[in-house]
Amino acid sequence: MKFFCLHGGLSPEVESLDHVRMIDRLHEIPQKGIMCDLLWSDPEEIEGFSPSQRGAGYVFGKDISKEFCHLNGLKMIARAHQCINTGYQFCHNDKVCTIFSAPNYCYRCSNDAAIMEIDENLKTSFYTFDPAPRRGQKQIMNRIPDYFL
Repeated sequence: MKFFCLHGGLSPEVESLDHVRMIDRLHEIPQKGIMCDLLWSDPEEIEGFSPSQRGAGYVFGKDISKEFCHLNGLKMIARAHQCINTGYQFCHNDKVCTIFSAPNYCYRCSNDAAIMEIDENLKTSFYTFDPAPRRGQKQIMNRIPDYFL
């Protein structure tokens, strides 16, 4: 395995993928602990771990991402928990990629969405798409079509 794909991010209580595999995931999500962290933690430009201001999980720095990937033989951590205007975004020296697949999140963010494809050589490609217009509303272009550039 070269990619660790999850909703949120890393936990100070988890060092290995074997530890993640042992977690009983068939229950309600607790407000604290490993499951909470894996679902709600976010990468940040800090060192180490720090409690998240969201009130659940942690924020973690590039030193944490680098060490986790190294110890587990990973190329990248792929996650989805944060709205990204362009659909996807790398951080932590390309060890973490957030891929957000909900266009125009909550009908108010005007963000694009993305999916990541990984080929047999572990090369990643991204496909982005913008939101579909809502029924009954005028479609307003917020981008300049390529033929005008």
